[in-house]
Amino acid sequence: MKHLISALALAALSVTCAQAGNPLFPKLFTADPAAIVDKGRVYVYVGHDEARPEDKDYVMHEWRVYSSCDMVNWRDDGVPLTPFTFSWARDKAWAADVVKREVDGKIKYWFYAPVAHKTIPGMSIGVAVSDSPTGPFVDARGTALVTNDMTTQTKISWDDIDPGVFIDDDGQAYLYWGNTVLKYAKLKRNMTEFDGPIHVVEVPNFTEAPYLHKRAGTYYLSYAQHFPEEIAYMTGPSPTGPWTPRGVIMGKNDKTKTIHQAFIEFNGKSYVLYHNAELPGGGEWRRSVAVEEVRYNADGTIQPIAQTKKGPKANPSPGCKRAT
Repeated sequence: MKHLISALALAALSVTCAQAGNPLFPKLFTADPAAIVDKGRVYVYVGHDEARPEDKDYVMHEWRVYSSCDMVNWRDDGVPLTPFTFSWARDKAWAADVVKREVDGKIKYWFYAPVAHKTIPGMSIGVAVSDSPTGPFVDARGTALVTNDMTTQTKISWDDIDPGVFIDDDGQAYLYWGNTVLKYAKLKRNMTEFDGPIHVVEVPNFTEAPYLHKRAGTYYLSYAQHFPEEIAYMTGPSPTGPWTPRGVIMGKNDKTKTIHQAFIEFNGKSYVLYHNAELPGGGEWRRSVAVEEVRYNADGTIQPIAQTKKGPKANPSPGCKRAT
């Protein structure tokens, strides 16, 4: 009987480890996921929600990074940077994005970070760079790439947030960002300067979190719409459209009004990362990052994505020692 119980316990452990389980990172409240795939690992960058239960606003002083070779077992890779990585920043580690790119013959990792500026009122976007996906990152410019006084489409101080960076097959990089108004600009090859003017994209019901990805020749521009937010998307033949609205693919959260998505391809499967507030004690300012597998229809449209507690099954890279 003792051996039978042990065997059953091992079998139960194997079943438990075979799927990720959402939320992904149960030890901390995390939000606003960004992700890259590099050398058989997924790196997920999150903001750390540090608000106490009685707080009534975001308290975010650092970004953290986690990685996995199988989408199930996650390694805490620590704090790659904080707002104080930028000497000109005051605070606020809000929703960032990361991309890998070779510049001047060296592979670099570029981190686009929205932070509050010390001297220019409102939110700004900085650029940090590292030789490693886990950091440490350093300020790549010494000044902000975007400041609130550069964009005048709204009167709010937080319309220059949620950067999403995309590099097309021809090497041209783009930065998308915004709250209530979606903006984009081309980036120079050095990844630290704009190559041309800032453009505005007219998107009905746009709130924030623009994210561009490409699959089978189609460009997918996803974003959070309304408030409370839901994830909607459009498709187009180029990174700048023209865009065809495709509707909602993930509905509103129960315990937080925000959601924030990022898409990746890993080992032949598609995934979306997002946040809810489903950890014990979670809420509006205490959120939790989760992941789901994404499935596409034959015409390239995205199937509706349900939030699950199980998450996706293990999808190990070759040589992944932690896969079950």
